[in-house]
Formats: sequence, structure tokens, C-alpha cells
Amino acid sequence: MNTPPETDPVRAQRHRIGRIVTLAKRVGYLALSVAIVAFFLGLILGLPRWTVTVAVVGLIAACVILPVPIVLGYGLRKAEREDPLQPPR
Repeated sequence: MNTPPETDPVRAQRHRIGRIVTLAKRVGYLALSVAIVAFFLGLILGLPRWTVTVAVVGLIAACVILPVPIVLGYGLRKAEREDPLQPPR
């Protein structure tokens, strides 16, 4: 019952989820990066209101977005390691 990976529906589904997880991580880490840059820019400029707002919004977005793709990414890697259909390494 060894199905090729390109026709295996489970592996195809994992691949689709993996692409979404990668995109979500990029968006989450981008939001965190924006928050960090806005914070340090705010320190240099004397903490104007817009830098504080951008930093807080970036942190909130990162806290909302990042946990799910991080956990799903660990789950996908674990599933790939334990997949009985995968050839031994």
C-alpha cells in the first residue's frame, strides 16, 4: 500500500497546510518586526503617538497570528517524521 507522495491525499493535504502555515508565519513575524522597528523609531523620535500605535498593533497582530502556525508547523513536522508511507532515511 505504498502510494507515491504526489498521489497520496494525506501528504497532499499536509503540503497545502504547510504552505498556509509558512505564509502565516511570515505575516506574523513581519508584524512583530514592524512593531520592533516602530518601537525603536519611537524612542529616537521621542515617542510620538503614531509610533506607539504601530508598535502596539504590530504586537497584538503577532500575538494573534503566530501561535497557531507555530503549533501546526510542529505538528506537521512530527507527522512527516512518523509517516509510515515515507521511505526510511
